[in-house]
Amino acid sequence: MPKKSTLAESSSTAAVLRQGLTAAQAAQVLQTDGANELPADQPRGWWGIARETLSDPMFALLLGAGVLYLVLGDWQEGLILFGLVCVVLALTLYQEGKTERAIASLRDLSSPRALVWRDGAATRIAGRDVVRGDVLLLAEGDRIAADAVLLHGTELQTDESLLTGEPLPVDKVAAHADVRPVLNHPNAAQPDPACLLYSGTLLVRGQGLARVTATGLQSEIGRIGQALGGLGHEASPLKLQMAQLVKVLAWVAVGASLFLFMAYGLMRGDWLGAVLAGIALAMALLPQEFTVVLTVIPALGAWRLSKQQVLTRRIAAIETLGATSVLCVDKTGTLTENRMTVAELYVPSCSATQVAPSTSAPAQPQTLRIDYGNHSDLPEDFHALVEFSILASVPDPFDPMEKAFHSLGQHFLKNTEHLHQDWTLVQTYGLTPELRAMSHVWRAHTGAAHVVAAKGAPEAIVDLCHLAPAMQQRIAQAVEAMAAQGLRVLGVARARFEGHDWPAIEHDFDFEFIGLLGLADPLRAEIKNSVAQAQAAGIRVVMITGDYPATAAAIAQQAGLLPPATPTALKTPLSAPGWLLTGDELAQLTEAEVQTRLRTVTVCARIAPRQKLQIVQALKANGSVVAMTGDGVNDAPALKAAHVGVAMGGRGTDVAREAASVVLLDDNFASIVGAVRLGRRIFDNLRKSMSYILAVHVPIAGMALLPVLLGWPTVLFPLHIAFLELVIDPSCSMVFENEPEEADVMQRPPRDVHTPLFGGLTLGLALLQGLGALALVLAATAWGAGHLAEATTRAFAFAVLVCTNLALIFSNRSRVGSLWVSLWVPNRTLWLVVGAALGLLLLALYVPWLARLFAFEPLPLPYLAGALGLGGLGLAWFEGVKKISATLAPAAKPRTAGAGDECARG
Repeated sequence: MPKKSTLAESSSTAAVLRQGLTAAQAAQVLQTDGANELPADQPRGWWGIARETLSDPMFALLLGAGVLYLVLGDWQEGLILFGLVCVVLALTLYQEGKTERAIASLRDLSSPRALVWRDGAATRIAGRDVVRGDVLLLAEGDRIAADAVLLHGTELQTDESLLTGEPLPVDKVAAHADVRPVLNHPNAAQPDPACLLYSGTLLVRGQGLARVTATGLQSEIGRIGQALGGLGHEASPLKLQMAQLVKVLAWVAVGASLFLFMAYGLMRGDWLGAVLAGIALAMALLPQEFTVVLTVIPALGAWRLSKQQVLTRRIAAIETLGATSVLCVDKTGTLTENRMTVAELYVPSCSATQVAPSTSAPAQPQTLRIDYGNHSDLPEDFHALVEFSILASVPDPFDPMEKAFHSLGQHFLKNTEHLHQDWTLVQTYGLTPELRAMSHVWRAHTGAAHVVAAKGAPEAIVDLCHLAPAMQQRIAQAVEAMAAQGLRVLGVARARFEGHDWPAIEHDFDFEFIGLLGLADPLRAEIKNSVAQAQAAGIRVVMITGDYPATAAAIAQQAGLLPPATPTALKTPLSAPGWLLTGDELAQLTEAEVQTRLRTVTVCARIAPRQKLQIVQALKANGSVVAMTGDGVNDAPALKAAHVGVAMGGRGTDVAREAASVVLLDDNFASIVGAVRLGRRIFDNLRKSMSYILAVHVPIAGMALLPVLLGWPTVLFPLHIAFLELVIDPSCSMVFENEPEEADVMQRPPRDVHTPLFGGLTLGLALLQGLGALALVLAATAWGAGHLAEATTRAFAFAVLVCTNLALIFSNRSRVGSLWVSLWVPNRTLWLVVGAALGLLLLALYVPWLARLFAFEPLPLPYLAGALGLGGLGLAWFEGVKKISATLAPAAKPRTAGAGDECARG
């Protein structure tokens, strides 16, 4: 291939290069139009993240608790609580700041650089500095930095899949000379689309010169990005539920504290004591741990995901992803690898390829399905087809199709790397609008005839070969059969030529038809298993693509979205079955009709970019929790509109990554299933942790309220509550974060996001567990009051409270499993927390200065053993309540039928 410098030096391009800008002109245009950058969300700085975090109502409650401690005069406890606020805030700043930096790095890496002609020389500049009027020097492999019109080029093809969703290269031709001078005129007519190059697309073949016509927001990719401005990010359903729950509990705390204040004052006449009792009860009821749990568990989950090459731009999206009921996936580059592979070969009989009809019965044509797992040679009849497809390609290809031909030869033909090494390419014929075929003329050796290899669209190759009508019909049938499998079909022909006066056009060669090659954009290896896992988890997978229905149906069947028996031969859009929705049909439906159709649709084909957004919004209107995966610019509006947008980080565009909540750094679709699994695990562990916190607050609040109402001495002071809430409770919450997923986590339907986190049996279970713990602590207090001193009774009650606290942790580790089974599930954090809690309890009981601070007297060892025994009795009660709860609400049965089954039947 000629190097880029030879293009710049060619005399035929001198006139084009004279149109290049000077540095001064470029600077003036840059100041007028602005930088060549895509619209993007403004990066959040440290202060922005901190302000967003502190504005959360749950953080406001945490800060309010600290203020109450300071009002009480307990500076030590107040400072400890504010220290916890700083720790949680620092963790949030670190995680989200790290995520923002990673996204910025991705943006910088993906931003293309450009070679432009300025001041009479080729100059490499940053993509953001390209301006309207610049002349771009383009070669294979370049990512085009701005919208441009092709002025001069040789056999150009571009990959526009990021913009259109179509995997096949697009041929480009130079604009006519009379069009070029007026391209930038406001009233100029639009040139032929085949002359236009688009920002962000990839040049996969050829080289050329192009003049920039639009940059930044004025480019095609920029206009799509602007469509995102009116779409907001979805708030996490759990975050909304928790905000509502915390508000309710806050009002309960205020009401209960006022009640206790009045009751204490009226009963005992000690209004200062009433203030202290009311504050203690408020501290017992304020759910500080909710903030810690809801912030730290998802943040640690995001950290775990980052180790699996999944970047979380919004931490709350992980929890929402676990509730996903519909997963919309783009075909090109998401389900498929976005690379071409030869899937099928077709060769006719020799006699049938003659120009004149044969009087004898022709031999039957042969079709061969390619199996890359088979390393044996191809049958001899197919050797010429593969050989000449390679000869019609460049020796060192960049084009995905030509790479596929070379790969096929390397796999099945021996010594392909030495194939015709002594041959010299002496002439080429490129694609033209009149003939969609290209030819290479090779000199075999001195004195021998030249060999011509041609490849291109089947109808073009048939035209070159001047075949008989009967043969043309047979080839057309073979092409239709391949196309029905979702394959792109190319024809191959050969000719011999003697002499050195090359024909002006390819038609003057005497071509012989060799055969057809069917190319497929292969399914990613992990897709079928990932789709099966998603369907087993009750997630309906919907494929959205711009491809034709036959191609889309073939890919859907390979991926497992459609049952194997589903007929995929689609004659007309009017005969589309219930599992298929085409773009033409979608355009004719009302909003309500779209929602109805999408209840059974599995494949959406020939979909325009704006229609992807319409599909996502209709699915949301049906009550589904929608996750959208994609990598192209055309996916970005739907990514942002979905509850969870999942972008591909490796080959995805800036616009797609900015619109998404989750970015797959390795572009591995299987990672999304792992993210769903982790999202469900996080929600399960959040529910376990929240249930534990609610349960443990019952005995804490009860022991702050009941002794006062019963006329007993005060058992819990603010420092005791601070010990329980700031030392044991947040630490215990981390135990649940380390819990592995339940065995059935991917065999149960998605949860209903509208169901409250604490509703029905979940709330009842937590309350019953808490009331059991409260009964044990009250019994211990009543018994100790008759046998021990006041300080020793307080120590005994506190020890029982800590032991029942730990028992609640053990019981809540599993939703339905037995304690004996869960004990064998590894969780190192559990034993660290249990050891730390018991160690701190022993210090508080037996270190003199700490005991005085807690108003304790040393607890005799038999009573300590009794506290441990009461904790064991509480554990038995908790397990019994859990078994009753499991009986009333049995676990969801595993899903056996894929979501696509019902759609296919519909």
